[in-house]
Amino acid sequence: MFRRVPPLVALTCIPIAAAFTCASLAAQQAVSDLSPTPVRVTVASAAATDADAQAPSVPAAQPGANAPAPQSQQGSAAQQESGGKQTKRILGIVPNFIAVSADQKLPPETVKEKFMDATLDSFDYSSIFFPGVIAGYNQARNATPQFHQGAAGFARYFWHSAVDQTDENYMVEFIYPTVLHQDARYYTLGHGGFMKRAGYALSRAVITRSDSGKKTVNFSEIIGAGSAAGLSNLYYPAASRSLGNTGSQWGLDIGIDSGVFVFREFWPDINRHVFHNKYTDSPTQ
Repeated sequence: MFRRVPPLVALTCIPIAAAFTCASLAAQQAVSDLSPTPVRVTVASAAATDADAQAPSVPAAQPGANAPAPQSQQGSAAQQESGGKQTKRILGIVPNFIAVSADQKLPPETVKEKFMDATLDSFDYSSIFFPGVIAGYNQARNATPQFHQGAAGFARYFWHSAVDQTDENYMVEFIYPTVLHQDARYYTLGHGGFMKRAGYALSRAVITRSDSGKKTVNFSEIIGAGSAAGLSNLYYPAASRSLGNTGSQWGLDIGIDSGVFVFREFWPDINRHVFHNKYTDSPTQ
């Protein structure tokens, strides 16, 4: 059973209850205003944030930063920096077919290639240069009095010198390299000081490569030049067929080859610095 409430107490509690009810409603409204964003929106935002965090960072492209240089520019720079680039001819005239550029590796020559080297050096249109110089020198010192002087005498000196050169070319560049399996080509050093390179070039008269690429005594040059000098006794006058004359011819052949080696060694430098690469090989050569 409920107890009866006195009228005075009831009248006092009514406004208090009303005030309490209003205060409760105001508090609920305030709490609803401060409530977080609905769960659906929050989850979507979080998913977007995670996707951004996991995406890899891609730096902005910088045009030309890692692009390779054009091939023509790379080749041109390499050609300017590299030394010892030989040409097929010196000054565009003198045969230089057996000269190999610095740091270039070539396979062994075949017997046919060795024969062609000797043939080109002997019968090239410019092959008259060295016989002409030697003929004039021998005539000036009257090396073979039986040839006499004047134009007829020079002609005798010249054809003897031309045959000497041909004999020596075939002996040194073809016959003995084939028999002894040696490489008669000149391999350019191309780097180092003048004395080092000149010494290297002169030493090629006694040191060469075998067909397998190993260093060996240049018997092709030494014995070949001697054989050519001995063979010359067959077509020189009898008075010139002496051991001394044969030895002089032998030493002359080796000396000329040594001088040619030195000139071949420094020809790329002369072509580059003096002639500014004026003399170059055409693509068909």
